[in-house]
Parts: sequence; C-alpha cells; structure tokens
Amino acid sequence: MNRPISSSVWLLLGAILLVVALVPFDPRLSQSAQALPEPFVAFNARITDFGTFAWMIYGSATLVIIAYILARVVSSHGFAEKARAARRLSLYFLVTIGTASAVVHILKFFIGRARPEAFSDLGAYSLTPFASEWLFQSFPSGHSAAVGSFFGAFAMLAPRLRILFALGALTIGVTRVVVGAHYPSDVAAGLLVGLWSALMIAFLFARQNWVFRLDENGWPRPKTQFPTQENV
Repeated sequence: MNRPISSSVWLLLGAILLVVALVPFDPRLSQSAQALPEPFVAFNARITDFGTFAWMIYGSATLVIIAYILARVVSSHGFAEKARAARRLSLYFLVTIGTASAVVHILKFFIGRARPEAFSDLGAYSLTPFASEWLFQSFPSGHSAAVGSFFGAFAMLAPRLRILFALGALTIGVTRVVVGAHYPSDVAAGLLVGLWSALMIAFLFARQNWVFRLDENGWPRPKTQFPTQENV
C-alpha cells in the first residue's frame, strides 16, 4: 500500500475512533461550553470566524494571481524564480483549502446532522441526509476543516512548529463548540478532514517537485530541507 493511501486509511480510522469516543459526550460538552462565563463566550464569538473558507480561498487565489503576473512581467531572472516559488506555495494553500472545503460540504450534505441549536427539539443525534438547510449541516465542522487545512499546510511546511499550528487549529475548533455552532465530534472530524487535505496535496505537489519532495521513506518534506536542491 502506498503512502497516500495508507495515510488516508490511518487518518480515517483515527477520525472514526475519535468521533465514536466523543459522540456520547456531545450533548453534555456542548451545553457546558455554552454555559461558560459570558466574557469567555463573547471572546470566542469574536475569533471564531477566523475559520472561514472564504477569506482563505480568496486570499490564496489572489496571491497565486499576483505571483503569476510578477513572474511573467519582471525581467530579472532571480526575481522571476522567486515569484514562481511564491505562486506554487500559494497554490498549495489554495488547493489544500479548496479540497477541504469540497470534502466537508459533501459530507455535510450526505449526513445532515442537526446543529446544537436544534438540540431541545431534535436531540444531539438527529440526521437529515440531503438537507441543504444550515440547521442540518453540523457534521463535520466547516470552520474546523478550514483551520485544519490552513494550519495543516503550515505544519507541513514548518514541521518543527507543528505543535503550535495544531494548537492554533484546535483553538478555533473549540470556539465552534463554545458559540453553539457544533458538537465536539463535529469539530474533531472537521480538523481531521483539513489535516488529510494538507497531507494529500503535499503528496501531490511532491510528485510534481513543487514546494515538497519525497524523502527516502516516501513522505513529503519541504524542499528547503534539501539544501542541494532548487527550492522552487
């Protein structure tokens, strides 16, 4: 079994185990989080929308376009090479985040889990597949998938700082529970979707020798970790 497939299988198994472990505690954890002191809830409400796909996708797409234009119009060979490297780096974020967005929205549509807002009427385990209403798009958390892919991409690029990036993603994920938008299992699934996306696109780019290269064990590593190679 090759690395991308085996990694996907292990992440899927990890996601299933984590979700199954959290699901029984979803109602209690969700209600406890929403009952935290008002200043804490208000702070979480202010930062939670950092985890939206829109600004990440539009921002990375804009950088791709700018870098492409610079690479085409600038006469300096050295600057043009840096612009091409920046374009590929921005493209990595764009494809990673876009993939996570597509996967999470497909899952939301097919699963149709009711959000905590409907807990008093439907409970924590109500499923309405193929529903397009916001109220039935709780699993997985889109915000969590967004930050999972965003910080996951950074973690792939700077492995030594993975713990910090993981904490950043987890922080935004937790806010989704505090503001009553998702259950903990929704957040866990969303984060793992984002992480899977960052890893799979890194494999894809490594095969093209863009941003990453495959090391001797077949894992994607930033090209900056291969000093004898051109880092573009």
